[in-house]
Parts: sequence; structure tokens; C-alpha cells
Amino acid sequence: MFEATKVGRSVSKTEYKAQQDELRTQLLEVQREIIGTDTPVVVIVSGVEAAGKGEVVNRLNEWLDTRGVQTFAFWERSDEERERPRYWRFWRTLPRRGEISILFGGWYLDPIEHRFQGLCDDAALDAELNRIVDFERMLTNDGALIVKFWFHLSEPDQKKRLKELSRDDRSRWKMLPEKSKFSEQYKLFEHVAERVIRHSDRGIAPWYLVEAEDKRYRDLTVGKTLLQAIRARLNQPVVTEPPTAADPLELPESASAQITLLDQMDLTRSLARDAYKAQLKRLQQEVNELTWEAYKQRRSTVLVFEGVDAGGKGGAIRRITAAVDARLYRTMSVAAPTDEEKGHHYLWRFWRHVPRAGHMIIYDRSWYGRVLVERIEGFASEAEWRRAYAEINEFEDELVENGAILLKFWLQVSEEEQLRRFKDREDTPYKRYKITDEDWRNREKWPQYKAAVNEMVARTSTEQAPWTLVEGDDKPYARIKVLQTVCDALRKALKDPKYKTSGGAVTRCGEHLPDKAE
Repeated sequence: MFEATKVGRSVSKTEYKAQQDELRTQLLEVQREIIGTDTPVVVIVSGVEAAGKGEVVNRLNEWLDTRGVQTFAFWERSDEERERPRYWRFWRTLPRRGEISILFGGWYLDPIEHRFQGLCDDAALDAELNRIVDFERMLTNDGALIVKFWFHLSEPDQKKRLKELSRDDRSRWKMLPEKSKFSEQYKLFEHVAERVIRHSDRGIAPWYLVEAEDKRYRDLTVGKTLLQAIRARLNQPVVTEPPTAADPLELPESASAQITLLDQMDLTRSLARDAYKAQLKRLQQEVNELTWEAYKQRRSTVLVFEGVDAGGKGGAIRRITAAVDARLYRTMSVAAPTDEEKGHHYLWRFWRHVPRAGHMIIYDRSWYGRVLVERIEGFASEAEWRRAYAEINEFEDELVENGAILLKFWLQVSEEEQLRRFKDREDTPYKRYKITDEDWRNREKWPQYKAAVNEMVARTSTEQAPWTLVEGDDKPYARIKVLQTVCDALRKALKDPKYKTSGGAVTRCGEHLPDKAE
């Protein structure tokens, strides 16, 4: 694979000077053009040691308008990053639509290093590369342009370059916090790199191999390649890649006449007032104790509340927050996305709020809006909400793999009970803020929402993240069921020996490994 990067290409000083100004002008032009589009540009810079990756990035920042460019290097993890899933740090660096992010190594850095060091085998590496391919497909389907550069040197050229750098006290290479020393086993590193590139070189996000022996040739090649990639995107719409496997679920397009999961719920279930008070006190005390134990074990908790309007989500949430120390939790009420949130993939605003190890977040509405309200109201295209099921499952898998305790609740009431609650809200001054015209409009689309919920549960109730359906006509019964479910799940999860680690379980190549100081 790398033979084409060892043929000795070069560019003279005169030729370089003649091309540089024109290339810079054209890059600035396409950068201005892309600002008004829905396309974020992600540039990944990787390769062998001493290939000049830092020099290339500095050159790009010189040629482009840096007001629309951000550069990120993924060296040692911060405390915040160690306490969250690995991809959290990458989601934070994704550019807004119309802007550019340059990532040193990106999501490839850790898998390459871990395989090179023998911390995982080829099968584990391939599994992580499959996740990377899915991640890049998801970003590309949402409009992102991903341009991946691999800079390569022959072994003699690398040794020569490293010798030169070692003599230069001003060399940035010598200032890096840690040098991986991949050069000491050149053949092994090249073998790992080839496996990574072959596995992840896809039409939606191809790798560009760049010969790095001659600096002028290297820099011009990168600039021209980036220019061509952005121009190609400006000249034609995104071509989305179909799923890698057939969808195993065949659900009817219109299920309004079908019996759904919601139809099978017994909404007559209730709980006597005295029994409710006694169980509420006991369960709230238990929730308090379990959340402190989760804090001690560094296990984060993610609670997702969805349901019909006036289904009792707020009341159930308040019974939980009344029991949990305020220092341990946050409640996020999800409304229409802000302009900043619209500028990113729809999951971005949820990734950024993933809690630190030991803490809890409660989502009042969540990422499932993509397959519910956005689907029904036409805010998302059919292609967008259909691929969201797999994207959501992957997101939740990453949370659970990192040690998060994830619980998802759907609160359901009958049409008659919902109507009664709507009228009660209109007649009660301090409840009127809860009822809006949108609630009445949603009620008119009850059959469509029922079909969408049925499909949502069927496609996203997984072994790692199952749905809990809560019968909500009787508020005391619903609240106790939610609390009991939370207690049972926390108690079971906190006894799981697999997660008796700091900051979650290490399950995949590239995942967080404890630092020597930990």
C-alpha cells in the first residue's frame, strides 16, 4: 500500500512559490463558499512520526481564514474526558456547518497505538474500526465532509528526519508531551497502519496517502486535495451510503389499524393512597443511598423520560430529584434546538451533556424526538429519521459500554385521561403554562404518534438499553413504578463486577486505559 509514498516526488522552490499564492487564493474562495452551506468539514491528519504533520497543519492555518478553522490535538486525556465515553471528546470538536476542524489523529489515534502496543488484537481493532466506519457514515449522511490524510516516509527517510529533529532544540517534535516511538518498530507500525487504512477507506470518507519526504510537495498536495474535496462537495449534493446490512425488522408503514405495544398496556392499574405514601418514602430513601453509591463507584446514570403530553413525566421526575442530592444530578428539558445546536448533528447537543462518572442526568424528552415529533411533524426527512434508529442504538451502546446506567421510560395515558388533564390545566391558573396549542395539535395526531412509538420501542429496546412502559392514568402507580425500576436497576448495576473500575469498563480497542498515575 505505501509503495506509492516512497518514490521521491519533489517540488522546486520556484515551482512551489509559483503555485502557493494561487492555491491559497482558491482555498480562501471555497472556504467562503462553504460558510453558507450545511456542510461541516473535518480534516484528519495522521501518519508516521516525523512526517511533518504539525508543519502541514500550521500551513493550512496560514492559507485559510483561521476564524473558520479550529485545530485539535488529542494528547493525554483530561479528567473530564476520562470520566466519559471515548467519543465524547471527538463530538466536542466537531465543527459547525460551514466551518472546518483539523484533528491530529482523531478517532484513529488510540486504536492504532493500542494495537501497536499489543493492548488489543486484530479482532478487537477491526471491531473498533467498524464503529469508526459507522461513525463517519453517520456524520457524512448528515452532510459532513471528512477528508483524511495519511503522511508517510520510508524508513531511511524517517530516521534521517528524526536525526535532524533531535539536533534542533526548537523542534516542536521534541516538545510533545509524549513521543510514541513508533519509529523504533517501523515495520510493525506500518503493518498496523495498513490494516487501519484498508478497513476504513470508504467512498464516503476516503484516505489520501501523501508522500512526506519533500515538504513542498507534501504541503501543496494537501492543499490541492482539500481544495478539490471541498469543490466536489459544493458542486454536488451528499450521496448517502445505504446501511451495511438489511433491516431485520419489517414494520408496516401505516400501523394505525394494528395492535401496538401501547394497546396492550393495562391503564386501569392504580395504587391506594396509603400504600403510595409508604412506598414513596421507602423508595426515595433507597434512591438517595444508591445514587451516592453510584458516585463512589464512579458510575454515571442517564434517565430518559418520554411519553404522551400530560403523561406525568414531570411528576415522576420530581419524585426522583426530591430524593437525590442536588450536587449529583442535572435535569435537561429538551425543547426546539437552538441555532448553535442546528449547526451540528442532532446528537451533538445530547453528547455534550453526557454526565461525568458518578453523576446523573435526567432528560425530559430526548434524542427520541428525531423519530417522534420530528418524524410526525416533518422536521426530519424520512431518510433522517429512518437512519436515526441505528444511530441512537450506537449512542446508547457507547454510554453503557463506558459504565453508564441507562434507563428509558415511556409514560402512557388514555385519550380520555389526557383530555381530562388538558382541561384541568386550562382551568387551573398555576397549571396553564403547561398547556399550549401544540399540545392540542399533537392530540389530533394520536394514531400517528401511537404507530411511531410502537416502531421506536421495537427498534430501540435493546438488551443494553430496554424501554420501560409505564401505565400513567393513575399518577401514584406510575410514580412508584418509575422509582422501583430505578432502584432495581441501580442495585443490580452496582453489583456488577465488570464495572469495578475507575470510570467504566474497558471493552474495545481504543477505549480508555488507566494512566500510570491512576
